[in-house]
Amino acid sequence: MFLWIVQILLAALFAGAGLTKLIQPKEKLLDRMAWVRTTPPLQVKALGAAEVLAALGLVLPGLTGIATVLTPLAAVGLVIVMVGAVVVHARAKEHPGTAMTVVLLVLAAIVAWGRFGPYPL
Repeated sequence: MFLWIVQILLAALFAGAGLTKLIQPKEKLLDRMAWVRTTPPLQVKALGAAEVLAALGLVLPGLTGIATVLTPLAAVGLVIVMVGAVVVHARAKEHPGTAMTVVLLVLAAIVAWGRFGPYPL
């Protein structure tokens, strides 16, 4: 049950963040995401798409019972994305952003470990 709660929480957060990056033009993201200033627009959109796909991968396989190995793979993908985000926030000296990113990284790692290991779907 704990893993499901974490998966749903992560899915909601990443679906929202990803859709925001996909839908909003780069200029509108600048006030909330300072890192966007130095990032090409296509890269911002690609990151948004990856976040939305990961969010879907965290919940849909478990709900449908189809391709359940995608859930821990989606979590690993989020771990990789969050490692990059930690580096970006740390270099920009955005300490609150870095801390939140580390929390999300740890939560995604817990899901990956749990679903690959002792608690598969």
